[in-house]
Amino acid sequence: MAEEKSDKSLGDLLGGEDKKILSTGNTELDKKIADGLPLESLTLIEGENDTGKSVLTQQIIWGAMKQGLDVDLFTTENTTKSFITQMESMSLDISDYFAWGYMRIYPLHTVGFEWKKEDMQGILQALISQIQRSKAQVAVIDSLTLFTEYASTDMILTFFTNCKNLVDHGKTILVTLHTYAFEADTLVRIRSICDAHLFMKKALVGDKYVMMLEVVKVRGAQKTTGNIISFEVHPGYGMKIIPMTYAKV
Repeated sequence: MAEEKSDKSLGDLLGGEDKKILSTGNTELDKKIADGLPLESLTLIEGENDTGKSVLTQQIIWGAMKQGLDVDLFTTENTTKSFITQMESMSLDISDYFAWGYMRIYPLHTVGFEWKKEDMQGILQALISQIQRSKAQVAVIDSLTLFTEYASTDMILTFFTNCKNLVDHGKTILVTLHTYAFEADTLVRIRSICDAHLFMKKALVGDKYVMMLEVVKVRGAQKTTGNIISFEVHPGYGMKIIPMTYAKV
């Protein structure tokens, strides 16, 4: 009984009254992202190379598992070993979660596998089917950029529409992509499909570059979106929010 009470208290702390918020596990970050991302939503994390997209998804994955949610990661950026090592370098040790099966990692950029345009529609559909079948409540795709070289615009838009359908049936899905890989019109359509849109960039502040996260939209957010968060990534510490005022040009 004591254990049940403890679990309930943890859930109350993380989810609040409605428990429909996906916490990042970082209180400062949550405050800036409308108190966290909504569960059962489709989130787009967009930006150029080295702007912190993977770092942010890793932080969100950590928050999800601390909330007791199962996570599937489909990655073109890492192997299983390199992902776990990266998480450890940010002081986010997921080894126990992984060992006990609360997280599954699916490396998509396999050595020796040949990507072909004629196979891409089937691959994207297989990805949707896996997310649908999985027991995981949260699915992360980091990143979708590799697919764009082999997939048509219609295939990509259909993929996002299918993700939205899964969200309507209880899944929480996050997708990262590189802005340069898409035509402007396609990006507008993708952004409109998604429930939340986070835009990542780098900016020169003083004599050093810092990463910037702009909260473009969050569905149902009671707090104003448009917040801009600046942060650095420190080995052995992880994401460090930098308190500063940043004016959009």
